[in-house]
Amino acid sequence: MASSHTSLSKGILAAIRGKRVSLAGRDPAGERGDTVIASYNIHKCVGTDNRFDPGRTTDVISEIGADIIALQEADQRFGERAGLLDLERLRRDCHLIAVPIAAFSAKGHGWHGNVLLLREGAVAKVHQLKLPGVEPRGALVVDLDLKAGPLRIVAAHFGLLRHSRARQAEAIIAAISEAEERPTLLIGDLNEWRMGRRSALSSLSPIFDHAATAVPSFPSRFPLLALDRVMGSPHNLVTAVEVHNTPLSRVASDHLPIKAYIDLKAALGEGKPVEAVSAAQS
Repeated sequence: MASSHTSLSKGILAAIRGKRVSLAGRDPAGERGDTVIASYNIHKCVGTDNRFDPGRTTDVISEIGADIIALQEADQRFGERAGLLDLERLRRDCHLIAVPIAAFSAKGHGWHGNVLLLREGAVAKVHQLKLPGVEPRGALVVDLDLKAGPLRIVAAHFGLLRHSRARQAEAIIAAISEAEERPTLLIGDLNEWRMGRRSALSSLSPIFDHAATAVPSFPSRFPLLALDRVMGSPHNLVTAVEVHNTPLSRVASDHLPIKAYIDLKAALGEGKPVEAVSAAQS
C-alpha cells in the first residue's frame, strides 16, 4: 500500500511539473505506442477569462495532435442544445471528424455534451448510453477499426454527486461486459479525485485501474485534481499519460486536456480480454 501511494504521489508531482507519467512495467522506448488518445472538457468554450471563444478551443485541440479525442461539454446544456464548435474547421485544420451519433437536436453535436473525434479509421458500432444519476449524463460506446487493430472507446462525463458517479461506473462495466471482446479505453471527465476504496470509481476494478493513470488536470491554472481520466483494458494498453499544459490550454478551459499513448498492437498480442482479466483477478 505504501509503495502504491508513493508511486501515485510521484506521478502527481510529475504531472504538475508538466512531465509525462510512464506506467510501471512499460518500455520507455515504446511509450509513443501506435495511437495518441486525448480527453478534453472544453467548458462550453468558455475560458478562465470568462470569454466564449470556440476558435481558441479549436486551437488547443490542434495543439494536442491526437488521433482520437473525446470532448465534454461540447453542446449548450439547455435550449436548442446547439453544438459549440465548428466541425468543418476541425475537419479542415485538425483532420478530425466527429463520430456520427443521434444528437439531442438538429443543431447539436454530442450526446449529453460528449463528442468523439477521429483522425482515421472505421466506425464499426456506436452505442449511446444513458447513465443513471440525478443529473442527465451519458456516455458514447464506440467500436473502431484502426490500422493497428480493433479498439473500443467509452467516452463519458460523470456526475457531480459521488453516489451518481458510483452508479455510472457500474453502468459502464455492465455495458462493456455485454459487448464483444476488444481492447477498451474509458476516457472522459469522471469528476472523481479520490483514490483507492474511497473512490466512486472503485467498481471499475479490476477491469480498469483507475489510480495508475491518474494525473491532475483541474483547475487548469494550477492542476491538483485528477478529474479527467484515461484507463485501458487490458492494463498494458496505455503506456503513458500526460497533461497538455500550455499557455493556451491554461486559459481556454477550467480543465486541462489529458493525453495518453497506447500500444494497441501490444495489447492485442499480449493482453487478456476484458472477461479474462476480470476472471483472473476476481
